[in-house]
Order: sequence, then structure tokens, then C-alpha cells
Amino acid sequence: MRTINLPPYAPTLMESTRAIGYSLETAIADIIDNSIAAQASKISIKFFPVGEPYISILDNGLGMTGNGLNIAMQYGSKNPNEKRDLRDLGRFGLGLKTASLSQCRTLSVISLKNGELSGRRWDVDHVLNTGEWSLIILEDYEMKQMPQFNELIENENGTLVVWQNLDRLSVGESDFVTSFGFKMDVVREHISLVFHRYLSGEQGLNKIKILINSDNLKASDPFLIKKSTQLMDDESINIKGQNVVVTPYILPHISKLTESEISDLGGKDGLRKKQGFYVYRNKRLLVWGTWFRLMRQGDLSKLARVQVDIPNSLDDLWTLDIKKSTAVPPEEVRKNLGTIIERISEGSKRTWTYRGKKETDDSKVHVWNRLKTRQLGIVYEINRDYPLVERMQNISIEVKKLLEQLLLQIEGNLPLNSLYIDLTNDEKVENESIVSEKQTIELLDQLLSGCRYDEEREEMLERLLLAEPFSDYREAIENKFGGEE
Repeated sequence: MRTINLPPYAPTLMESTRAIGYSLETAIADIIDNSIAAQASKISIKFFPVGEPYISILDNGLGMTGNGLNIAMQYGSKNPNEKRDLRDLGRFGLGLKTASLSQCRTLSVISLKNGELSGRRWDVDHVLNTGEWSLIILEDYEMKQMPQFNELIENENGTLVVWQNLDRLSVGESDFVTSFGFKMDVVREHISLVFHRYLSGEQGLNKIKILINSDNLKASDPFLIKKSTQLMDDESINIKGQNVVVTPYILPHISKLTESEISDLGGKDGLRKKQGFYVYRNKRLLVWGTWFRLMRQGDLSKLARVQVDIPNSLDDLWTLDIKKSTAVPPEEVRKNLGTIIERISEGSKRTWTYRGKKETDDSKVHVWNRLKTRQLGIVYEINRDYPLVERMQNISIEVKKLLEQLLLQIEGNLPLNSLYIDLTNDEKVENESIVSEKQTIELLDQLLSGCRYDEEREEMLERLLLAEPFSDYREAIENKFGGEE
């Protein structure tokens, strides 16, 4: 067999790979992946938009020797089919180079390991001039000029990545300084979400501290785990001897969320747009806000979020791309996810439809009854046995008839269309505001004062303790008025 060696022409390939399609936030996330793989516990990102703009990313990880840095700077330094360390978040051996040079023309990497300091640089213009894969070896004085160099030396071990000549970030920008600041705001939000499990120090992970211009990033939890409902136990799907773990959550109704929590979830629009699967590879978020065409996005499923954990050993099955921004589940996983989707969408629908009232606590007496009839379908009626309504029955027959007509008018003229629009548009309906303990006790005091006999008073108190909102303050009421013996 006769062969010839045809290595790619360096200037052409380097310029081509700059156009893979990284955004600034995905490019920086790719560099953070390397820091995590190097067991870093602190990652400091700094940017400077004035004069000679730059972005620098420093970690306190294991660092690299000169030979190790040469390999890291080589294009395609790793075989994507090789078995990887469980902490490894890379795959193709391209991320450091393609992510960095998608944003800049000059990439400098300085690494410190066991007292050995090494620096290398890819300069796109230098490669164009030489026509070769000409990697620049940095001299000591050049390394010392890099931002965050002194911090690297203080760490004893670690790696510093510096982007200069930020040509892609300045394209089409009339006010580069302002636009740079806005883009870094997007970076903050992206990193807070993508690495939220590392930032929060989830069990089994070493907690990582990430700073941007010395400001600590906080984890952005898309599941609001402390307030949400885990719809069912974790479910494992075994593929090629590896486990894909699925954990579904239902978020609380928007009326139960604070403004800060709504903002963290992406705002009211984000509730609908970010429903679906959240796929993690080694606890790093890859893709989110999609049902993979297994179900359509809808208003009644907007509270559903499904955490899917995949190991890096199954990268090939999930068709993971270089940017780590696309992951499509294999057929074996899709089959199992179909049955899970049915359960979680029904749970999300219940949260919107029933609002966690009577259907979740039938021991209470509610103001409204929800009835299902064959002729009329679903009917909502005011509970005539509700203690306050019943108490008002002790009036003259004429007034009693008027009261009944009023209740019928209220029941028959519910603004259902408006309510549906408000709820599905994530409007916070203030009618459902919580009645305070003080207000409840004052109302109860007024009701009990109208009782003529002790027996009547005790019966009234006993019944009200089963009715909302009085049942919410049972202990306080019993302490003040006395309860059941």
C-alpha cells in the first residue's frame, strides 16, 4: 500500500476552527471544564475592556509541566474514544484551543507545577506568517507581563489562560466597553447555571469557588430543590453497563415563589421556556430547556424539570459536540424517558390546576368545593358547610334567600377565561394572599363572641379549627381559646 502524509495547512485549519460557533459564555465554560478536571478549588476570571482588552482565567489546579503544556496546546491531543478519568469534562482535545481562539487572536497559557513554570502561546497572525504549526515558547519576562501572573505564583500550582486581541468580541460594536460589560453579565448567568452543582458543593463533589473580577458567583439552581417536589425516586437506565440517572422535579406554583426565585428561574418567560430535560455530564450542565421532541412545551407542563445525569463514558451515544452544547439521547434512553414524561407532566398539570388545596388535604374544610359531574363537567361551588357561610344562615328567611342568590351569582360568574390567562401567563394572583395569625384570631374572637352558650361556642371552635385559614394557626388558637379536650 502506498501512502502520502497530508497534514492540514496550519493557517487554514486554525482560522476554520475559530468559526465553530462558540459564544463568549460557552467558550469560558470550556476553559473552566479544564480547571475542574485539574482538581481546582478556585477559579478567578478577570476582564479588562479598556486600552488593550483581555480576559484571563486562573485556577489553582494541579498545573502542567512544559511537556504537559505542549500536549495541551496541540490540536486533537486526545482521542475522543479513549476511556477518561471520571473528573474529565473534555472529549476531543480541542476545547482549550478552539474555545479560546474563537474569541481572540492570541492565546497564552502559563502553568506552574512543582516549582516548574512553563508558558506557551498560539498567535493566529504568527501562524499565518509562518504557514506552520508554530507554537511560541514564552520567556520569563513575557510571562511576568501577563495579568494575574503574581496570583499564579502565590498559588504554587495552577494554570493561567489569557486571551488578547479580542477581535471577535469587537465586531459590529460601536461601544465596545459597554457591550463587553453586557456580555460578561451573560457569562455570569451562564456559569452560575452550568456549574451550579459545583458551586453549591453538592454531595460527592468538591465545592468550587468561581470569581469574576473578584465577585463570587452564586449557584443558580434550576430545580429550586429546597422548595420543589421530587415527583418520584431516582430512576436508573442501564446502558452498556453504565447508569443514566433520571430525577424529575415539579417547581412550586409561581404564587409560592419570591421575586428573587422567579428571577433565578429566568423570569416569568423563563418558566415556560426552560421546562424540560436538564442533561448533566459529570454534574456539568450540557443542555437544558428541551423535551427532545418527546413532548411539546406547554403551559401546564412549565413547572416540570428533569435532571438527567450521564457519565462521560457514554459521550458517543449522546452525540456530544465539540462545544458541549448539544446532547441527543440514544434510543434506549428515549424509550425509558417516555414513560417518565407522562408522570411528570401530569404532576405539573395538577400543580397548576389544583393549586395544592383541597385535593392535597381533604381533612380541611375549604371555602370552595370542586365537583366533577357527568352533565356539566367540572363545577366550582361555595361550600355551604363552611362555618362562616353556615353562621350567616341564622338570619331572616328573606335575607337568607338573598344570600343564596348572591352565592349562586358568584359561582355562576367566575371569570374563568381571565383566570386561565393570568395563571398561564405566570401572573401572581394576589387573592390567594396568606391571612395573618393576628387577623385570623381577631376574626375568630368576633365569631365566638356571638355565641350565646358555652356548648355553642365549643362546637363553633371545634368546627373552625378544621376550616381554612383557622386550621393554619391551630396551636395559637388553642392556646388562646382552648381546643378539643
